[in-house]
Amino acid sequence: MAKRNAKNSWTPLQIITHLGALFPLVWLAWDFWQGQTALLINPFQEATFRTGKAAIILLMLSLACTPVNTLFGFKQVLPLRKPLGNYAFMYAAIHFLIFIVDNGLVSNSLNLWAVYEATFEKRYALVGFAAFVILLALALTSNQWSMRTLRKNWKRLHRFVYTAGVLAVIHFIWLVKSDIREPLIYGVLLTIMLVLRIPAVRKWVVNTRQNLTRGRQAAASSS
Repeated sequence: MAKRNAKNSWTPLQIITHLGALFPLVWLAWDFWQGQTALLINPFQEATFRTGKAAIILLMLSLACTPVNTLFGFKQVLPLRKPLGNYAFMYAAIHFLIFIVDNGLVSNSLNLWAVYEATFEKRYALVGFAAFVILLALALTSNQWSMRTLRKNWKRLHRFVYTAGVLAVIHFIWLVKSDIREPLIYGVLLTIMLVLRIPAVRKWVVNTRQNLTRGRQAAASSS
């Protein structure tokens, strides 16, 4: 029983992660309640931007967990991959829902054809929708039952999270059009994370880190 309770208990890092992931949503609700200017002028655009930015940041943080462990041997971040990915999906779902309402609400009724046109006739919306579909599939299979059912295919499916990351960056670049500095930063970070997934690179980084650690330990013991 003690082992089960220890396994189910949250570490301080996990608690901070959950609170931090929920903060953008709480902040959005607070600003809406307080009548923040941008939300009063164009609530759909502001809410879409905020939820989309939260989604891509959380997705990048989820993808960064394994590289952080590879670079620094910080294994405590590995359990954060799943919740961060699920929070990224949550914000992406809210982001897409706001997009549907903003583009499909005509005369107080939902026009599905208008939603279709807005999604599939704009390239930034199309790649964003593709990223959302991938995140949806990953969120639905982020459970023990899916892991047992899909077996080896589960890992193959969840590697598509990197495809979602690439599509999310492209979506951001095509959306902003002019000032692409911020999405390019995400693109550079994602590229580094993909490079660190290459087996030869990952092996070299781990061996280098371990050799440096042994060297520091030997120097400390001899002093």
